[in-house]
Amino acid sequence: MQSTYQDRLKREGTLTQATVSRTDLGLTEECRQFPDRIALICLAGDAVVILVCLLAAYWLRFRSSLRGFGVEPPSGLMLSDYARYIVFGSASLLAVLAQKQMYEARWLLHRRSRLWDVISTCMLWGAAFLGFSLLFKFQPPLSRVYVAVATSTAMVGLYAWRQLFYCWLRNDAVAEKLRQRILLVGRNPYAQRFKDVIERDPSHPYTVVGWVPTPAGDVNDEPSNESLQTGPYHDIRELVETLAVDIVLLADANVPVKHCDALAALCEKELVQFKVVPSYFSILVSGLHVETISGVPILGVSRLPLDRLFNKLIKRLIDIVGGAVGLLLSAPFIVMFGILIYVESPGPILYRQRRLGRNGRTFQMLKLRSMRLDAEKDGKIGWSTKDDPRRLRIGRFIRKWNIDEVPQFWNVLIGDMSLVGPRPERPELIRDFKHAIPHYNARHTVKPGITGWAQVNGLRGDTNLFDRLSHDLYYVEHWNLLLDLQTMLLTFLKHKNAC
Repeated sequence: MQSTYQDRLKREGTLTQATVSRTDLGLTEECRQFPDRIALICLAGDAVVILVCLLAAYWLRFRSSLRGFGVEPPSGLMLSDYARYIVFGSASLLAVLAQKQMYEARWLLHRRSRLWDVISTCMLWGAAFLGFSLLFKFQPPLSRVYVAVATSTAMVGLYAWRQLFYCWLRNDAVAEKLRQRILLVGRNPYAQRFKDVIERDPSHPYTVVGWVPTPAGDVNDEPSNESLQTGPYHDIRELVETLAVDIVLLADANVPVKHCDALAALCEKELVQFKVVPSYFSILVSGLHVETISGVPILGVSRLPLDRLFNKLIKRLIDIVGGAVGLLLSAPFIVMFGILIYVESPGPILYRQRRLGRNGRTFQMLKLRSMRLDAEKDGKIGWSTKDDPRRLRIGRFIRKWNIDEVPQFWNVLIGDMSLVGPRPERPELIRDFKHAIPHYNARHTVKPGITGWAQVNGLRGDTNLFDRLSHDLYYVEHWNLLLDLQTMLLTFLKHKNAC
């Protein structure tokens, strides 16, 4: 029989009545995607500037008075002969910039030594490019003078472009969306000093938007800045949602551990970062990293692998290629099994279902229909079971071999999903899951996948929720390309609990 989510939670945990937060409805996605969009604009600008600089370096080295400098270049050398060097050089310099985290929102907005950052990055790239020319012998050979000129022109071009880009970012309308919004917990001198340091620097990548006391109250109960939105501690969830908070910063070292744990759990459910003062080493047992905000040491949970733009770009590139290839290769199977589905149960062969993606954004997921058209006529929502009477005869076969998932290559191609990631769930289920199951919402910090680490380990459909979550969180915390490759291979080899 059908296994509903209410029955599941009663069996495996505590069912908590909860309302739908705006993260359930995806209302924070636009705001949280803004830094990534700014980074992509900067990346696109860098790509154009680098390409122009490398083309200019070609002209300077082979078409100007520099032609006679050093080793005489081969006669009849054309731009097409150097095209592969220019393309490879542009791509590799972009990779170095991304690896040095020069597309992070904090780097883009914060005032710092941009000249030295650009110089050091270009010097590193130039040395690597020169080593490439010495290690590999191509025809025509890569001119070392060209590498030196390209490094110099890239330095000048990137610095000039990034200075112009920085001036645009300083526009209040842009900077306000780029800054991370902080809610301070604790009205004390430490919190006041922290807020003052941020407000003194208009180029700071953070902004304090609210201030609440600790659960026990604070000595200085009245905020010194009436422009900040304040409220009692028990209203903190409403403030997090109303103010679109990105970071909750606990600025009081005397808060009991139980309150700190509860605050951390709240932040996880609302998909916001939780940071504390260093005295809380005892309560955070793993995954810590220390950072400074205007000289103030802050502890936070380490950044996840897919928080880094370079990793996201690599994974997205693989998704685009894999999604396109997968869609082309699976088209005959979609047609063939679509006909079999229609013969057994006339009606739409594709099944659209609202699912929750990264940062709580909803999307329409596609599947080949494996159930009868009236499968959910009773209004109950849940997973199919091994002997589900609603399933079509062809449905068991296509689910066992994951054929019902192949239309999701389209979801991957348009950016709703990834090839590999935690399987997306329905918003109606997540309303209760995120309150009844600790750490459940952490799986929504990455894009959902066609297949996932939990699924290839036999945890799909009507299986233990906590075991599935454990595998999903392992994937989120330990993501790398080899893990994605291993998961994709195991998808075709393991079919445990397919139903």
